[in-house]
Amino acid sequence: MRLQDRVTIITGAGSGIGRAMASIFAQEGARVLAVDVDEGAAAETRRLLAERGQEAASYTADVRLTDDVRGMITTAMEHFGHIDILCNNAGIGSTQSVAETPEDVWENVFAVNVRGCYLGCKYAIPHMLAAGGGVIINMASVGGMVGLKNRAAYSAAKGAIISLTRSVAINYVQQQIRCTCICPGTVDSPWVQRLLDEAPDPAAERAALQARQPMGRLGLPEEIAKAALYLASDDAAFITGTSLVIDGGLTAAWTDPGGDGPGPAQPASCGYEQRLHQAGGTSM
Repeated sequence: MRLQDRVTIITGAGSGIGRAMASIFAQEGARVLAVDVDEGAAAETRRLLAERGQEAASYTADVRLTDDVRGMITTAMEHFGHIDILCNNAGIGSTQSVAETPEDVWENVFAVNVRGCYLGCKYAIPHMLAAGGGVIINMASVGGMVGLKNRAAYSAAKGAIISLTRSVAINYVQQQIRCTCICPGTVDSPWVQRLLDEAPDPAAERAALQARQPMGRLGLPEEIAKAALYLASDDAAFITGTSLVIDGGLTAAWTDPGGDGPGPAQPASCGYEQRLHQAGGTSM
């Protein structure tokens, strides 16, 4: 097993990519602390792992809050005795231009995405140093690498995560702590499906969204989780400070920075994008 007995904290573990990481890491022998702002969702992830005989615990935390993140680290230490891997996966998005973004929305997007990563690193790293090393995986996005229309706060926050990842990597490379980040494209998460289900014709909406993707489909949470598994494992022992793009060719096919999004033919925005805007979320 690639992660046998390695204690792993995963934030945003209640659904989507976070739950997929918890499941795949546990299958490879990790002992998982599933963390989510939704207490029931975190507990359900723990239950699913326990059903398979895998060692897991859950914790409810708002990653914006220092006391919650400290409590998360304390819980991991009390329950498992050490920390080997931290996956800063929790995140939110917004869909406005910079002029349209309310100040409180800007601050909240940065608080969850960037401050959440900062706090996780800040309070996990001392324990990793004491143990002789560790691995940190931050969840960024292709939105932090290219220009996205109406994603000002989200793109800026994800870009900050990419830069923070490099800084952490270089600061602690001599202390055997590796830090990387993952930049997914559009992923078929439960949240995206909920938005599609609100459409008059969910199948047509999905087809329109898929038409924007060079591979003709959305990414799967499990595909992102398997990449995270690689980065967390000894197979990636010579990898630190890098951003792993997993987007089905989305950024390679970026042809019109002034349009509504990437894709070979730049199709018009589908209704999904309008509901995304109304919901204050992001597809990347």
